[in-house]
Amino acid sequence: MTHGGPHRPEIVVGLVATPPDHPARVTAQLRAELADRLAERVDADVRWIVREGWGDVAPRRDGGADALLDDLAQRHTDDGWDVAVCLTDLPLHADRVPLVAQTSARRRAVLVSLPALGLRQLPAVRAVVPDLVGRILTDASDERVPPSAREPAELASQVTAVHRAHGEADSGEWRYVASRLTGRMRLLAGMVRANRPGRALLGLSKLLVGAFGTAAFALTTSTIWQMGDALGPLRLTVIMLLGLTALVAWLIIAHDLWEKPDRDTSPELARMFNWGTVLTLALATAVSYVVLFVGTALAAALLIDNSVLEQTLQRPAHTTDYLTLAWIISSLATVGGAIGSGLEDEETVRAAAYGYHPEPDGWQDQKAR
Repeated sequence: MTHGGPHRPEIVVGLVATPPDHPARVTAQLRAELADRLAERVDADVRWIVREGWGDVAPRRDGGADALLDDLAQRHTDDGWDVAVCLTDLPLHADRVPLVAQTSARRRAVLVSLPALGLRQLPAVRAVVPDLVGRILTDASDERVPPSAREPAELASQVTAVHRAHGEADSGEWRYVASRLTGRMRLLAGMVRANRPGRALLGLSKLLVGAFGTAAFALTTSTIWQMGDALGPLRLTVIMLLGLTALVAWLIIAHDLWEKPDRDTSPELARMFNWGTVLTLALATAVSYVVLFVGTALAAALLIDNSVLEQTLQRPAHTTDYLTLAWIISSLATVGGAIGSGLEDEETVRAAAYGYHPEPDGWQDQKAR
């Protein structure tokens, strides 16, 4: 709760999400509570006004963080904001380590890379954005708020993803970076989170239907029963991995999901985009495989009588035989599912590519808010 008289100073903080996809959803949740958090963490005697606006559908890739900060500086000038805060799903780097956040007092802009925060992005944003805004106002010598008592190094310790801060107090330019190894792992996990693998999973419904059709046919083939009995766990594992790898590769090739470096996309950024795409598709196809395996195992238990299976295997049948049968059939059916994936809606499958941002339906630029 804020305090003070009716003539309290007013500070306008603008939130920008770019692109308006996953970052916009995080921004919408943050906006509802940011004013209270700024009053609590920065100054309760200020009337904090939080406004929201959407950035371009795809952020500029060629200039990295500085290009985004320049865009923010222009945006806060045009809209009359005091501070502009940008949340982006662009994986950024500084000195070859993941960049978590960057502040610029000269541009009165704050940039936060959501993937660098890992899986729990909203709690991390709630913790770091108020302190970054306070840091900006202190570095800009804004008289409406008292100087921040938190040093950048102390601020960095508030968020697990931040390893250390780089910059000089007199420049007002600070970079908050992650560790080289753990930070990269957290960045990749955050990219998968931002890429919404659940959307990719739901989008591959025809693939799953095609795989179930292949599995249903294979269940009636006694040769497959004998193959499953003859193959050991190692070979079955190899077949499963080959099937899943082939499916992911087919999706990438058939739908042109591979990001290629160009004048706007550096080789390192293209490589990160491709990692995000591959991991998202790998997770979606792995979950599809589990669904297929469970469905095939239940179908095998219902359709194949124990005596019939024993007659084919020429030995007593056990529960593990049904699971083995479901295992090999699911692995073979994933290849059949790749054929079904060719029938998927192009826009749906393309959404799994990390560097691809479809035109959003229903999003509006809310500069006037």
